[in-house]
Amino acid sequence: MEQKWLSRFQSAQLEALVAEAQAHNRDLQAAAAQVERARALAAKAGAALKPSLAVAGSGGSSGLIENRQTLEDFSVGAQVSWELDIWGKLSAGQRGAAASAEAAEAQLVFARHAIAAATAQAYFTAIEGNLQVDLARENIETLEALSRIVQIQHDNGLADAQDLALSKSDLALARVQLEEVTLARRDAVRALELLLGRYPGAELELALSLPGLPAAPPAGLPSELLERRPDVIAAEREVAAAFESTARARAARLPTLSLTGNLGNRSGELVDILRPDNLAWQAAGNLLAPLLDGGARRADLAAATAGQRQAVANYAQTALQAFGEVETLLDLGSSLNRRAGQLDEAALEAERALKIASLRHKEGESSLLDVLTVQQRVAARKSQSIHIQRLQLDQRVRLNLALGGAW
Repeated sequence: MEQKWLSRFQSAQLEALVAEAQAHNRDLQAAAAQVERARALAAKAGAALKPSLAVAGSGGSSGLIENRQTLEDFSVGAQVSWELDIWGKLSAGQRGAAASAEAAEAQLVFARHAIAAATAQAYFTAIEGNLQVDLARENIETLEALSRIVQIQHDNGLADAQDLALSKSDLALARVQLEEVTLARRDAVRALELLLGRYPGAELELALSLPGLPAAPPAGLPSELLERRPDVIAAEREVAAAFESTARARAARLPTLSLTGNLGNRSGELVDILRPDNLAWQAAGNLLAPLLDGGARRADLAAATAGQRQAVANYAQTALQAFGEVETLLDLGSSLNRRAGQLDEAALEAERALKIASLRHKEGESSLLDVLTVQQRVAARKSQSIHIQRLQLDQRVRLNLALGGAW
């Protein structure tokens, strides 16, 4: 699963932040350590297929105290052992461990891309916070100007106390809203900083506007795209590991044949310990057939078989969830597009209504309440439009994650 989808947002800052998050995120570091552990276990399982060699040496002195005679004794030996993989038990264990390692690697890849998606979403949310703060300040400036006009009109007997109170009330509410969106912006920046592994001081400087919306995927995308999703790959590898575990447990109930060989020397002189004429060898074969084990091997096979069924069910659920995510996100994209178009129309009409209401108020044909009501509608439509833009960007990010990358 590649991250080419990031470049579609045409934001160098976003790509830099994603790289930083992937380099410092603690969850990713833990997943990387899990991959290393799985690889080590796979290597260990593969080593069981090969002969093992051990070398041992010893030396000592003995004698009689009265005649002070000392006897020296030195020995050296090497032992080779090898269990023949007659029934495929060891190779099944090796293949199962390798499949588990591949599953861990796929999970690491999926975690990296999930972090990338989370970083992108946090980035867009933080920028939206900045835009909402700017909009709230703009609204306050508009209401302050209107309040000053009403105050002058009231002082000159051209506006009553109700208009003055309404203007001041709306101004106070706008300042409350500014405080709310400012706090939300700081929270969003802190969430992004935590993803980056930074101290959450809400000090990160971000772009001044949201990036453009990338193109939507074309109709008729093949379902095979989901096969490249790392979580789907990981689930499939877990199925393979479970089948190998069952094969290993079944073979463990059969006899095992081990070959051993010994090469050694024993000498009273250290200098003679490696002389060829002092060397001796021995070879043997051992057949071990399980008879009574209290049902341990049968229980191991039952557990492995149950684990196999569990892995298959998990794989099916993962695939079904992948299809569900894609369908949900495609539907969400269509809904957001319709809502964005309707909001654009609503914002345009609200601006037109505000101009008319302001003109009628100046001419004395409408009350200040009409102007303030329309003004709040204009501000609300702008805020909703910004929010929809961010939701559309989120939908693109999540869709790329659901499809396993760029389409």
